[in-house]
Amino acid sequence: MENQDPSQQPYEPRPNAPREKSQRTYRVFRSIYDFTMATLILGCGLLMLGAKWFHLDMIINAGADFRYIFGGLCLLYGGFRLYRGFNQMY
Repeated sequence: MENQDPSQQPYEPRPNAPREKSQRTYRVFRSIYDFTMATLILGCGLLMLGAKWFHLDMIINAGADFRYIFGGLCLLYGGFRLYRGFNQMY
C-alpha cells in the first residue's frame, strides 16, 4: 500500500468549468446590453416628455398626448431594463 501525498495526485479539471465561464461571460454581456438599452430608452422617453422644453415639439411631428403616453411607457420600460441589469435576472 503506497501512501500518496495529495499534492502529487494528477490534476483533474472540473467538468463544468467551461460552462461556468460561458455563463459568466453571458451574464456580463447581458448586463452591459441591458444598461446600454436602458440608457437609450430612458433618453428617448425624456426627449418625448421634454420636447416642449427642449424646443423639439416642431421637429417631433406627433401630438402632445402621444408624446406623453409614449414617453411614459419608455420611462417604465427603461426603468425595468435597469432593474433587470442590476439584478441580473437571466
